[in-house]
Amino acid sequence: MPDPTVLVAQTGSVRTLTLNRPAALNSFTGEMHERLRGELDAAAGDAGVRCVVLTGAGRAFCAGQDLADPAVAVDPAGGESKDLGAVIERWYRPLALRLRSMPVPVVAAVNGVAAGAGANLALNCDLVLAARSAVLIQAFTKIGLIPDTGGTWLLPRLAGRAKALGLALLGDKLPAAEAERLGLIWQCVDDDALPAETQALAERLSAMPTRALVATRHAIDAAQTLDFDAALQQEQRLQREQGHASDYLEGVSAFIGKRAPRFTDR
Repeated sequence: MPDPTVLVAQTGSVRTLTLNRPAALNSFTGEMHERLRGELDAAAGDAGVRCVVLTGAGRAFCAGQDLADPAVAVDPAGGESKDLGAVIERWYRPLALRLRSMPVPVVAAVNGVAAGAGANLALNCDLVLAARSAVLIQAFTKIGLIPDTGGTWLLPRLAGRAKALGLALLGDKLPAAEAERLGLIWQCVDDDALPAETQALAERLSAMPTRALVATRHAIDAAQTLDFDAALQQEQRLQREQGHASDYLEGVSAFIGKRAPRFTDR
């Protein structure tokens, strides 16, 4: 049997999903899409998972779509075309929505090149750590396409319109350190420190109040399209929900008792 296209490992309440097509720079095929979606769904439904880490095997995080995959492959000499909208609808849109709706925080550990949809796959995660040697590339215009997997929504919100257009139009390599400076990612770390830094961050998140973390993600994302009063009303609604959760009672009790809290909601 061939190796699975996504490897799964768990340490405590942290589940790590590793894209596993290293010879192809972990570029997407239909099979890898289905496997990754299935593993994300499984993690979402497992009460023993409180944080998910997404990373890549070998020297790349993810090089985007494998252009040799039958779903997108074309013969330039034959004048053939493909309905890429159908590919987005079947695979990339559901994947982006799955990441943004995960009931636990998701950390991307960008261990190498993240190109095209692979770059935006990482940016859809809640926090992104990247090795210093890693690069992010919005490579779409190089083959006559536009950013997908949420790139047109994410880039201007993370880096501003001018930088977003520069990255998207030119498709230049963006070093991890510059991505951190622009605010595209959370942190750039030395290559050999990436696994330990990622695990430490994931374990920290897994010990925090999961429901509050996820509600914070939803509130910040939704607020991008709300006016100020609507954002205040959303905060009111979400805060009411958190106030009825046991994690709030545990947090207050731990604060008063001067002890470490033990959060259990998910």
